[in-house]
Amino acid sequence: MTLTELRYVVTLAREKHFGRAAERCHVSQPTLSVAVKKLEEELGIPLFERSKSNIRVTETGQRIIEQAQRVLDQVGQIRDMAQDGKNQLNSPLKVGAIYTIGPYLFPHLLPQLRRAAPEMALYIEEDYTASLRQKLRHSELDAIIIALPFDEPEVVTLPLYDEPFVVLLPANHPLTREDRLTPEQLAREQLLLLGPGHCFRDQVLESCPPLVAAVTRQSTTDKPALVTEGSSLETIRHMVASGLGITVLPLSAATAMQYNEDILAVRPFAAPVPYRTVALAWRVTFPRPKAIDMLSLAASQCRVIEKAREEPAVAGAG
Repeated sequence: MTLTELRYVVTLAREKHFGRAAERCHVSQPTLSVAVKKLEEELGIPLFERSKSNIRVTETGQRIIEQAQRVLDQVGQIRDMAQDGKNQLNSPLKVGAIYTIGPYLFPHLLPQLRRAAPEMALYIEEDYTASLRQKLRHSELDAIIIALPFDEPEVVTLPLYDEPFVVLLPANHPLTREDRLTPEQLAREQLLLLGPGHCFRDQVLESCPPLVAAVTRQSTTDKPALVTEGSSLETIRHMVASGLGITVLPLSAATAMQYNEDILAVRPFAAPVPYRTVALAWRVTFPRPKAIDMLSLAASQCRVIEKAREEPAVAGAG
């Protein structure tokens, strides 16, 4: 059994295709196939079920591949430990964030990291939580920024900051006369949310129970009274600016608007204010703790800067 063979089976389990796995490992397909078969023969069990149409990991194979991933992570850690004094901030860091965080945090995070660790290139990616979870597990990403709760075996989470939700309205909407709004008030309005499957949609509904009834409410024309066509927070913001309804956004997204004050308005919630906790997650075996420390520190620092920018915008909304 070799580390190369372990890398081959881990990659094949991820790609579920011999050709793509061979490309990822930079070897020919016959080379990868022979190595995988050799490992299966050595172990005395099949790791994969093969057919003409697909490849599926066996139940026992899944446990072995998960252990192989841990071994590969440990090897990376050993290599770093062997190079005594190596600067952990020299190598690139691969960071992912969910769609409702990345566009509003990255523009502040990247300058902070560049100043603190100028030699550490940052590769960034935005995706859904489920996809980021898989990429973190398979070492395609070093760390991810998500909203809690987030539970994953052998993954550490560190809360970075709490972010309140606010209401975004057309500037001429009657509710702009209010200093603070309640979920009950929103439930009577034409509400714009992300579609099913987006974690932020779930967070809004969980923290504002009156809106759950609004989601299923039917109008007299037997059409849904709640609009959910928005595919992103930016799309929803434009829909609000067009007068199609109101919405709930994270504070960072609401105050990133480029519209004039006579088009959009922001109002805070009355207590208890709904919010989300933004957190950093990484594998316990990740061999560069200093890079994680630098990332979390930069995220916290830029959040302080961002919060200072947001507060006047919300204060002025009244």
